[in-house]
Amino acid sequence: MMTSRLARPELLLPLTAFGLTVVAFALVPTYTDADLNSFDVYNTLQIFARLGPIALALGLTMIAGEFDLSVVGTYALGGMLTVQLGQEHFLNGLLAAVGTGAAIGLVQGGLIARLRLPSMPVTLATYIALLGLTSALSDGLTKTYSNIDVTLWVDQTVLTIFSPRSLITLGLFGLAAVLLAGTRWGRELRAIGGDRRASRVAGVRVDRLLVATFVASGALSALGGSLLSFSLGSANPDPGVQPLILAAAAALLGGVSLAGGRGGALGLLGGILAVALLAEIATVAALPSYVTQLFYAGLLGVIVIVDAPDLHNAVTRFRAGLRPPPSKEAQ
Repeated sequence: MMTSRLARPELLLPLTAFGLTVVAFALVPTYTDADLNSFDVYNTLQIFARLGPIALALGLTMIAGEFDLSVVGTYALGGMLTVQLGQEHFLNGLLAAVGTGAAIGLVQGGLIARLRLPSMPVTLATYIALLGLTSALSDGLTKTYSNIDVTLWVDQTVLTIFSPRSLITLGLFGLAAVLLAGTRWGRELRAIGGDRRASRVAGVRVDRLLVATFVASGALSALGGSLLSFSLGSANPDPGVQPLILAAAAALLGGVSLAGGRGGALGLLGGILAVALLAEIATVAALPSYVTQLFYAGLLGVIVIVDAPDLHNAVTRFRAGLRPPPSKEAQ
């Protein structure tokens, strides 16, 4: 039973990805001149803290059979609101950012659920609008956060390899794991991602659950932007598309299906840690940026092909054809 459970894609993909990247990370001194130390592990977890909240946000909507492209726009707006409203009291900026992110998710989720709109065009429009709004709030300029005490606190070393920011991000994944694995919300989220019509027939409050999922996605994305602004001591009005690409790669490596209905928080954690390790390997090995971009593009292509339903069906038929026919005695 344990072997068959580990063979499920939502566990097999993240375990394989994380295991391979750990081995590649450990072997860095054998193919580069660099030596590894505790700072490299710390820096890996800092990358995890930067990408983790939006990977978790995106992954939750993907489990529900949706795709929230607006996570990076909310991420940028959250960071900008934090810097502009939290100069004297960091909590004011943090609460404003998370509250705004939740409100954005509430509006998007309401439109998608009530009007039966596809999520990708809605969230793409929101993403573009949020980047424009963030740029308008900052006059298109990077804004500085002057509360140096907060900046030093979020990145201070804890137990050699952690920081408050990475521990907060780990806590978010832990909370999501409890909710997805141990509550009705988690079971129903996978159900609506697998078959929304059957879920409605079974009495699942699909609309309410979709709205709640987008609210969580918005709040997580804004929180990620806030923590990054505290860390950098500044907010950028346009973070680019790389965070979205890496978050999508992490979600897919974490065993989340493009078709929805599959995935979990621990798998997402394995996926984002694998991506963070790959990014740290590229940094330590001093690889050109175009090499890492080509690698991520190829990785996404492989994952999409492996996740294709037709390929699964073809493999199943092929395996069935290899089985010997039942003997007459067995019949």
